[in-house]
Amino acid sequence: MLFAAAIVTTGVGVLSAQRPAAPARAPRPGIDWPAFRGIDASGVVMEGRPAPTTFTPASAAWRTKIPGLGNSSPIVWGDLLCVTTAVSAKDNSFKPGLYGDIEPVNDSSPHEWKVICLDKRTGATRWEQTVHKGVPAVKRHPKSTQANATLATDGTYLVALFGSEGLHVFDLAGKRLWNKSFGVLDSGFFTAPEAQWGFASSPIIHNGVVIVQADVQKNSFLAAFDAATGKELWRVARNDVPTWGTPAIVDAAGRKQVVVNGWKHTGGYDFETGRELWRLTGGGDIPTPTPIAGHGLIFITSAHGDESPVHGIRATATGDISLKRGETSNAHVAWSVPRAGAYMATPLLYGDYLYVMR
Repeated sequence: MLFAAAIVTTGVGVLSAQRPAAPARAPRPGIDWPAFRGIDASGVVMEGRPAPTTFTPASAAWRTKIPGLGNSSPIVWGDLLCVTTAVSAKDNSFKPGLYGDIEPVNDSSPHEWKVICLDKRTGATRWEQTVHKGVPAVKRHPKSTQANATLATDGTYLVALFGSEGLHVFDLAGKRLWNKSFGVLDSGFFTAPEAQWGFASSPIIHNGVVIVQADVQKNSFLAAFDAATGKELWRVARNDVPTWGTPAIVDAAGRKQVVVNGWKHTGGYDFETGRELWRLTGGGDIPTPTPIAGHGLIFITSAHGDESPVHGIRATATGDISLKRGETSNAHVAWSVPRAGAYMATPLLYGDYLYVMR
């Protein structure tokens, strides 16, 4: 059983000529948390604002039960707090902790995939939508769920991605606007394809465009869709093993790009057309952290298998920027630390420091 709670604290192709609708307003730091890792995927709420350092049931202003399982993060827009969940008719068990079992949960019972939006101040349900019913197309890891990807909103549209169970877009009143199926999106360890672990890359929305990264066992892709209509604006194939990171928008050096983590293919793509701008190979072979940017650099990390690097890549990078054996920098990679990377956690950039949890 999941719970949602609030803490009281003080403190390729080308885009069509007709641009997608602009968001209702810009997100407000300290109030809105519109996507995975918040505003611009920065992980920063608001400078100078005190944050809670402990959490206990007594510190919650309210507590609302959410059925099923969901590893996705909540998002907040104004007074609306939204979550995803998947409810199994048989097995809603979750097994955290340190262990090496990679066998997926064997649950072929019917599930319901839901988007639930609550009142941020009271915890009361504002609206709830069941977006899909059926037997999961892909199994999940015992530490995973069938609802791993975090929602995204720009104040006009709310985007939910459930992997094989599709992409679903609503307005903030809960009206379904459109949905799209990508078929089976099978994420799992590439050396053991039977170890299905569950899709986890979150969608992002920027300037009325929804971006989806789907690095899976077969037919991986990165794609852009008009948030208002669902029209596919561009799609590029990706040749990589399954990954679980979320795309990031980097607007620097006079160009706007979509940056994605990978093992065979970390890369930057032109936001308008999907054209590849640069690529880098190598790193951990189960890429999970999301790219972040600042100071004219793009920071990429991964850690599993033989490699665990952290890269500081110039936002001006072009072409194949892969490091040669023994190199820690080149014309496009400002610096690299070969054995300091993160396996699961996305780094945090704050001021002049990059914080990496190993």
